[in-house]
Amino acid sequence: MTYGRILIMKLIIHDYAGHPFPVGLSRQLAVGGHTVTHAFASQLLTPRGILQRQKTDPASLEFVEVPMSKDYRANKYSFLKRLRYEREYGRELVKLMTELKPDLILSGQTPSDPQLNMIRAANKLRIPVVIWVQDFYCMAVDKLARKKLPVVGSMAGAWYRHLDAKCFAHSAQIVAITEDFLPMLAGFGVAKEKVSVIPNWAPLDDLPLRPRNNPWSARHGLDGKFVFLYSGTLAMKHNPDLLRRLAAHFRHDSQVRIVVISEGPGADYLRKCQEVENLSNLILLPFQDFAAMSEVLASAEVLVTVLEADAGVFSVPSKVLTYHAAGRAILGAMPAENLAARIIQQQCSGVCVAPDNVDAFIAAAEKLRSDPVLAGNMGRQGRVYAERTFDIVSIAARFESVFVKALADR
Repeated sequence: MTYGRILIMKLIIHDYAGHPFPVGLSRQLAVGGHTVTHAFASQLLTPRGILQRQKTDPASLEFVEVPMSKDYRANKYSFLKRLRYEREYGRELVKLMTELKPDLILSGQTPSDPQLNMIRAANKLRIPVVIWVQDFYCMAVDKLARKKLPVVGSMAGAWYRHLDAKCFAHSAQIVAITEDFLPMLAGFGVAKEKVSVIPNWAPLDDLPLRPRNNPWSARHGLDGKFVFLYSGTLAMKHNPDLLRRLAAHFRHDSQVRIVVISEGPGADYLRKCQEVENLSNLILLPFQDFAAMSEVLASAEVLVTVLEADAGVFSVPSKVLTYHAAGRAILGAMPAENLAARIIQQQCSGVCVAPDNVDAFIAAAEKLRSDPVLAGNMGRQGRVYAERTFDIVSIAARFESVFVKALADR
């Protein structure tokens, strides 16, 4: 069935992590007439979007939480247990797909094993799968496995590279979030014409500009303070010690607060540091509901992002795009070649330094602390970039074009 010149489709948009911006894509596709099931994993500890139907949502949009072992969080860093849980998740994903029988599946941020299981099952049913490449799972596994299992870690990395290659080979089309991924995909044997580059974005409609002093900042005692705020995961590719160093540096400035919104090992590390070093200016909070995120981010003068050097170009923090939408200056410690770092530099929306240069990181923080006019101008530049770039209608249209290609290839 067609609407205008675009096919009307029954879609599964599978975003394993349940992040905010894919939810915005599902909502827009449903507004455009498609029947959309937005599926996500049940047990992940990560910032999430609004994963329930809203009053304004069309009847053609539904949300499905794909079951996952309740033990996953406790054993996330156990390589063998995690593998078992992910395989169980893959079977649940296939069950959902078989039940719904969509015209097409878009799947992103999904571990290699369940991704390949789903693709193989979809191919048998002649359902095209479009892979949405946010990063390369095999690289993350390789790093984790080498740390946990030094002897056989490289073998695990090679196996997951093999799985990723199978996923790419048997997918109908691939969406990459940056052209930086093209050489890596070519290394997997992916033809250039099979790949479309669609950069990530932040859901502007859910992130209106808010005043610095707002109900959320008042609840947390932040009114009248100069706030550096970090919101997001603190995983292996992040260095929480930079946030500790930031708090330690400003410990004698009674007007400065370092707010970290996160959960997991990185947050646990900071909590221990807070107690041992008596960092009373360090405020640790769990992940916040995305419905409150506009107030959360508005509470800061400076929004902070960190990314380890070995992440290179292969991990692009979506939080940086959300920070731009919030209209606040950004302080980053990231590899210069990373797309998010390049955006910050090109848009003059913040200051970005090398992740291993602690002195430069602290100096940049001091610069923003001492020059609120500069910080304000950077924040405004970021919002201008977001308003110019994050048009969900045109973004959804680009995905629809990829879907049409995938259906034609079938």
